Amino acid sequence: MDSSGLLALSQERQSQVDAVLARFFSLAKNRAAAFGPQYVALWETLENNTIGGKRFRPRMVMCAYDALGGTDLEAAAYVGAAFELLHTALIVHDDVIDNDFVRRGSPNISGTYRDRALAAGATQRAADHSGISAAVIAGDLALFNSYRLIDRSGVSGEIRTRLIEVMDDALFASAAGELIDVDFSMLPEVPRVDDILTMERLKTAVYSFECPLQAGAILAGASDEVVATLGDFGREIGIAYQIVDDLLGVFGLESETGKTTIGDLREGKRTVMIAYATSTREWASVEPVFGTEDLTEADAARIRDVLVGCGAKNFTEGLARYYTNRALARLAEPHIPPALRLELHPLADDVLGRVK
Repeated sequence: MDSSGLLALSQERQSQVDAVLARFFSLAKNRAAAFGPQYVALWETLENNTIGGKRFRPRMVMCAYDALGGTDLEAAAYVGAAFELLHTALIVHDDVIDNDFVRRGSPNISGTYRDRALAAGATQRAADHSGISAAVIAGDLALFNSYRLIDRSGVSGEIRTRLIEVMDDALFASAAGELIDVDFSMLPEVPRVDDILTMERLKTAVYSFECPLQAGAILAGASDEVVATLGDFGREIGIAYQIVDDLLGVFGLESETGKTTIGDLREGKRTVMIAYATSTREWASVEPVFGTEDLTEADAARIRDVLVGCGAKNFTEGLARYYTNRALARLAEPHIPPALRLELHPLADDVLGRVK
């Protein structure tokens, strides 16, 4: 299949997932109406937070399922939607943990409810509390219902049990990674590169790559060997993806990423690139401004110059290529069907293609 055919197939899969999520939210809002308009409004806000996403996790589920001979695309769409709703729950709660009221330039759930409270005359403190409270509730609803979507897929017996276990693994690992990330923020020093990679794998790669790929394989009835190898591939490509994501957080184009390139530097985010830079003598010249609330664009430019000059940027790009190649090596295993290699190779190209 050529690139245009793969794109059309990807768009078709996304539309199937979108349809599942639209039905889910329609039913939820109808049910919420019995509890009053405020509850309907919360569900509408939660739904808005799922619209416009790349559907990356459903893409993992459905490409594995399709390439491994699965034929019940409706069931696969429900499982893919379950992972999308899990993603929504995790980012809603992550914003609460980070005390963020904006995501990708627009108010998130916390920000939406905070702004409503401020418009109604609440104090800043009360409005912040209102926003955070609403986000916790919304995240809880998304988290619980991600499991319910597995049930609504129609699968039963051993396959249902295994899918629930994979979802459980995804959430369990992500919670561990989130806790490690919180602990890192309290440390005066930047953690080691290996420790940061472990955190990023647990927090993001497991639920975004490893488990969705495995879920698609399980649903298709793949062998344990294939399921395990897809987990290995997902781990390596997921780490590479997060490494690139951190690079783009500093050197990307906001028009393409939807994310400011000063936010991570102002936050003092612990990334592989920063961990490497702190081990060099050049870092001392910018260390006093890194992670300060009043970081300016000029300060950020100085930090970027140091990251380039000390080799941290090149090191990080090389590490992304290293993990991508490790992922591709897993696809070379003889038990991986050619159709699955064809599906997943472009993913590796996409990961590295984000580095410019």
